Amino acid sequence: MKVITRFAPSPTGYLHVGGARTALFSYLYARHHGGQFELRIEDTDTERSTQASVDAIFEGMNWLGLEHDSEVKYQSKNLVRYHEKMDQLLSNGQAYYCDCSKERIDKIREQQMKDGEKPRYDGKCRDLGLEKTDQTIIRFKTPQTGEVKFKDHVRGEITVANNELDDLVIARADGMPTYNFSVVIDDADMGITHVIRGDDHINNTPRQINIYQALGETVPEFAHVPMILGDDGARLSKRHGAVSVMQYAEDGYLPEAVLNYLVRLGWSNGDQELFSKAEMIELFDLSGVNKAPSAFNTTKLNWINQQYMQQADTARLADLLGQRLAALNIETSDSVDLSAIVDMFKERAHTINELAELGLFLLQPLSGYDEKAEKKAFKESAIESLEAVIAKCQTITDWAGADLHQLIADVVEALEVGFGKVGMPVRLALSGQAQGPANDVIMQVLGQQESIHRLTQALNHVKQKYS
Repeated sequence: MKVITRFAPSPTGYLHVGGARTALFSYLYARHHGGQFELRIEDTDTERSTQASVDAIFEGMNWLGLEHDSEVKYQSKNLVRYHEKMDQLLSNGQAYYCDCSKERIDKIREQQMKDGEKPRYDGKCRDLGLEKTDQTIIRFKTPQTGEVKFKDHVRGEITVANNELDDLVIARADGMPTYNFSVVIDDADMGITHVIRGDDHINNTPRQINIYQALGETVPEFAHVPMILGDDGARLSKRHGAVSVMQYAEDGYLPEAVLNYLVRLGWSNGDQELFSKAEMIELFDLSGVNKAPSAFNTTKLNWINQQYMQQADTARLADLLGQRLAALNIETSDSVDLSAIVDMFKERAHTINELAELGLFLLQPLSGYDEKAEKKAFKESAIESLEAVIAKCQTITDWAGADLHQLIADVVEALEVGFGKVGMPVRLALSGQAQGPANDVIMQVLGQQESIHRLTQALNHVKQKYS
């Protein structure tokens, strides 16, 4: 049997982390078994579905590299097919029209809850043989005896008695199909063999299996993956930070790192932490999916992203850094080598955004000096040190080939002072900070003209301080 999986989001918002993980698991399972991965947009909720959300789903899928195999399916374009299947159930006596008002249903459920019963429709219209009107809905005639039994790839065997289920609505009064009905028709028509989705759908599965069987369709296999929790143990939500996939792109994460992190949210392969996409496809199977909910850990994501940044091509990171700087409206001159900034900071940065923050002092004029560092480094003796370094810098004809570390060492030797007496004021002059890359590295990136400019600016600042 050829494996065919699908990802079927509702376009009512962005592609969130939970949805992206479901898409990834479905994608990997299909690829692992040499099957197909399909994308379906469940847009029958016309009030909430938007084209902007559809575009956001495509953008997120493309960014993560989760390519689907066939043309995208839209439920809104399949209404004729749904009505054909509704008519089939009606004509076979497996569905019926119901004219119960919302007020009546609410009243029944309220009483059932008072009596400690499970709230559900009481079947009033089940055998009345009502005709269609503008007010009637269509309900599926759920079997009243027997049970639904299925083997879930994550949770094992699940059995639900039919008398625990009520006659669910499969079409609203306006004729629009409900989720539990349309999803069955679509999955059957698309030949879906494995439905991989969040465990918030697990209660829908017995209802859907009954509809499959009533229509004479093959029931797919199911795998319900556990929810994702925030760091505090509550269900992941906006208050936990970025939950939109594309927010992680904006925050400077690499797509392969996010993909790697998502696959480890509820799936494992021994103690391995880092997986290439090819390794994920080779190793993934539903038997490795955990039953317990997974906790989203931003610290772990940052660590994984840092590993990928260290392995990434410098030119690619430089391009992403340039895009980030452009988004911040920071102009960079042609003389600034972004690749050098990448090499300088990529082992310290967790994200592209952090890379930009760390390198910002190289790209913008210094607005001041670290107050604590200034008290230690910009003492009166710093005047002589800065003057000597500036004089040495002005004599160099080949800045790119110069040994700038030796230049500073020569000044230390000439002044007969400790290295810190020269190095500290120079670093503060060049970067405005007490800590950072080596002075010679900073000077190479800044270039001769800017290095002399910053050293002179600091010299004047110190002179003014002690004048």
